Amino acid sequence: MKDKYIKEDPWSIIQEGWNPKRVKSSESLFSIGNGFFGQRANFEETYTGDAFQGSYIGGVYYPDKTRVGWWKNGYPEYFAKVLNAPNWIGIRVISDGKEVDLHTATKIENYRLELNMQEGWLERSFTIYLADDNILDIRSTRFISLEVNEVGAIKYSITSKAKDCKLTLIPYVDAEVSNHDSNWDDAFWSFHGSESYDNKAIVLTSTNKTNFDVATMMCAEIHLNDETLTTPTKINKTDTKVEHVYDVRVFKDNPVTLIKYGGYVSSFHQEKNNINTYAKSILDKCESIGYHSLLESQKKRWADIWEISDIEIEGDISAQQGIRYNIFQLNQTYNGEDARLNIGPKGFTGEKYGGSTYWDTEAYCLPFYMATKDQEVALNLLKYRHNQLPQAIENAAKLGFSDGAALYPMVTMNGEECHNEWEITFEEIHRNAAIAYAIYNYTRYTNDSSYLHNQGIEVLLAIARFWVQRSQYSQDKKQWVILGVTGPNEYENNINNNWYTNYMTRWCMTYTLGTLSTIKSENLFRFIKLQKELAWTDDEAERMKAVTSNMYLPYSEEHQVFLQQDGFLDKELSPVDALDPSQRPINQHWSWDRILRSCYIKQADTLQGFYFMPDDFSKEELERHFDFYEPMTVHESSLSPCIHSILACRIDRLDKAYDLYLRTSRLDLDDYNHEVDEGCHITSMAGTWLSIVEGFGGMMIKDGLLHLNPQIPKQWSSYNFKIRYRGQVLKISISKTNAEAYNYTNTFVELIKGNTPVEVVLFGKKITVGSTSSNQ
Repeated sequence: MKDKYIKEDPWSIIQEGWNPKRVKSSESLFSIGNGFFGQRANFEETYTGDAFQGSYIGGVYYPDKTRVGWWKNGYPEYFAKVLNAPNWIGIRVISDGKEVDLHTATKIENYRLELNMQEGWLERSFTIYLADDNILDIRSTRFISLEVNEVGAIKYSITSKAKDCKLTLIPYVDAEVSNHDSNWDDAFWSFHGSESYDNKAIVLTSTNKTNFDVATMMCAEIHLNDETLTTPTKINKTDTKVEHVYDVRVFKDNPVTLIKYGGYVSSFHQEKNNINTYAKSILDKCESIGYHSLLESQKKRWADIWEISDIEIEGDISAQQGIRYNIFQLNQTYNGEDARLNIGPKGFTGEKYGGSTYWDTEAYCLPFYMATKDQEVALNLLKYRHNQLPQAIENAAKLGFSDGAALYPMVTMNGEECHNEWEITFEEIHRNAAIAYAIYNYTRYTNDSSYLHNQGIEVLLAIARFWVQRSQYSQDKKQWVILGVTGPNEYENNINNNWYTNYMTRWCMTYTLGTLSTIKSENLFRFIKLQKELAWTDDEAERMKAVTSNMYLPYSEEHQVFLQQDGFLDKELSPVDALDPSQRPINQHWSWDRILRSCYIKQADTLQGFYFMPDDFSKEELERHFDFYEPMTVHESSLSPCIHSILACRIDRLDKAYDLYLRTSRLDLDDYNHEVDEGCHITSMAGTWLSIVEGFGGMMIKDGLLHLNPQIPKQWSSYNFKIRYRGQVLKISISKTNAEAYNYTNTFVELIKGNTPVEVVLFGKKITVGSTSSNQ
């Protein structure tokens, strides 16, 4: 059941009306970031109610010691967690001795929260009635700068509505923070003192164990009656906290405004001995630029982002808001400027999943960044995995694999496996396939094989070596099998012959062998070098061919479908519609034992393979498998609805596709799974983009050409999207038409950036898009 309280608007996320039960959910939904750091939409002023304070710095993490009931050989020693960073946004507000606190206020009126996605800022306003009979109008505008990566800015205005009063404004930096998800309540931070000078302050900290140094900084100034106050009345300072106290006498209806800059400089990006000096230079730079110029720069930067990444939908404001929210959060989370960073499932919106990298990046996120950013951005995501290949080989070695076999981690910050649930750590090995698939996907989309033939082949071969060793020959079946795994559907653990895992294993080895063959024919010198460096032999090639040619894929003759795994038909097959709605989601109502014995599927599993490899299956086969598996899928993974939406489009089930699109695009906005207070589902948001571009838009790369087969839901009058494709930018516009050709759509493809004509296959007909646009 949806939990809908966000006002529908094409460019903003808006909450109207105060409700303390919404605080943590709104903290997630209204989160802001710039790819380098981000934060939940916590209040600047004191709030003693139930809240989830959270600010996070990209790349800065803590190795929280693994906590399990029974230690098993091969367990990771720690779970890497992005740290709740020191709080730089804090502003205490005291009116005639009474502190502003929405939790204890006499009354709150006119509460409004807006996240403007078009321009990249967050604004909160309200009227608060205090115990001293004073009434304050407060408005806060905040953004995290795309111009200066290390800082955010706040404009905090207060107007006394009932009387003249004394306001005490206390901007502060506070390093006494903790993570909500600590395993052992360890101290994650050490404190190294603070400094206050002029109107500025810096608190110096470092992470325990990982030894990241962080300077948390602030600069504040008060504006009253065209006068600027930059000297605090008083300074309160400890090793962990600095407060600047400003006492201001204000008249009724006469606003006072506090401008505050703050943020982080860390040793992830700066030399340790330069952090304090650099932080000071950043504060000076912000003062020099000024709040209004910094905000104008923010608006321009976001305008540039939207110019390429925006998707416009006419006739359906709910769908429009949903896709823009997803695109906005993806751009806040990752910008591709640093190959050491990646996309955490919660981004900067919460702590669940540790903020680490999962297979989501390769399976869902890469296409979005390939098509909306410069090619280097997607390439950095591939480099991230190549740079961590030594750790992937080490991870495999810990589990008993040898000779250069690599098992990439399910969860990681630096390449080491750090997930501590056994069914994930040891069994969900299909993550290797997603990393191999990403290399293939990048190569076919960009038509650039340089990465594949250099770094990529090293990754592919290491993964293929793992698959060869992980497979075993069944004397009973006379085929190669893979036992004891968990597929994408995590509602099945420790199963044999998960179809998706086996199928992608076979594909991966085939793709690796084909790539090696191509390198040998096109660049014999490179091939000989690879043979020497990677100890690649003809015997190993023959073993790999033997496995690929005879891999077992479970199949039901009765149902004419590939089976999700061995024994799936032993279950009582029942559609989701038969479930009591009060039992949904089942992961919040059923025991794990009951879930494992049920037929219900958390997310696309067999159908994930059909999505990845559409050319391998006919439309009729897809339809048969969709009709078999989709009714049993509960979509309790955020990664599930988007895949089913795309597949529904491929079999012309537009009503189903639309319903699933709304679910993926508004998963967090409408809180379908009743968990948005923990943070948003960032990586699945890339799937929302896919559901429009690859689903309704029908975009696919086949035989080296861009194919488009657009359809349009009945709820929309038109939509359009843009893609960067092989150095050019195309705009694809789809609208309804009375003509009964081309699935009742009128499609217009135009080249809007670049001067190289592009061959496109539109509804099966090859056209050239160049100086003149093309219609169908």
